[in-house]
Amino acid sequence: MINKDEEIPPVGNSSVNDSEPYTIGEKESKDDQGDEPGAEANEDSDSEGMELSYSDLEQKLSEVEAQATEYLDGWQRSRAEFANARKRLDRERIEARNRASADYAAKILPVVDDFERALENVPPEIETNSWFEGLMLVSRKLTLLLDEMRVEKIDAVGQPFDPNYHEALSLKEVEGVESGIVVEELQTGFRLGDKIIRPSLVNVAA
Repeated sequence: MINKDEEIPPVGNSSVNDSEPYTIGEKESKDDQGDEPGAEANEDSDSEGMELSYSDLEQKLSEVEAQATEYLDGWQRSRAEFANARKRLDRERIEARNRASADYAAKILPVVDDFERALENVPPEIETNSWFEGLMLVSRKLTLLLDEMRVEKIDAVGQPFDPNYHEALSLKEVEGVESGIVVEELQTGFRLGDKIIRPSLVNVAA
């Protein structure tokens, strides 16, 4: 049984201060007010981080673009140098081939001269002999060989004297021919492109 004189303790949490009553709405309002400063700080921090991130990306992009431009310039220079080197090698190879051909032709030309002189002075009675036809065939083969090497004869008779192509042996008074014109060719000249294998030996009108 309960003694009427005993003190009955309060029900619930004894730590609650009954001297400061408040409503539920006031409690929630206070809690919300306590959270707001921290949330604003977090939002400011995130915004600052994003701004720094954009700045870093822009700087990185500028560095990559500058590096790409440098690589492009280097590639273009290398390509131009390679093209120039290739052209130079091709030109040197052509020049070397022409020199070799010119040297070889220079050794053949005396033989060609001998055949031409022999054929020009052949007696008529042996022109029908088979061995003479053989000589003619050899002469034609030598001429074809020079053609395949792109060796060309130098024009002389009737042309103005040119010391680059002609070598004058004498001057002759020729009626009706202007002075300085080649009137006679004593030895045929040959050239390979711009290279003179040997000049033409000529007489020139005085």
